[in-house]
Amino acid sequence: MKEKSSTRAQGRVRNGQVDDGLGPNTDIGARLRALYGAVQDEGIPAELLDLLDRLDQAETQQKNSQGK
Repeated sequence: MKEKSSTRAQGRVRNGQVDDGLGPNTDIGARLRALYGAVQDEGIPAELLDLLDRLDQAETQQKNSQGK
């Protein structure tokens, strides 16, 4: 019985390599791809875009003041 649990923990053997069930073609891999795709499709919040614009302006002003 102890032997079965250790075999399960190691994973299945495919093509001479241990398959731990975490490869890109598993259910977990498919769910991770779907989640990543959903996050990619989300828009960037306006507050973050505003913050990035202000940062760009501050960097430009700093470069201009150092160059003079």
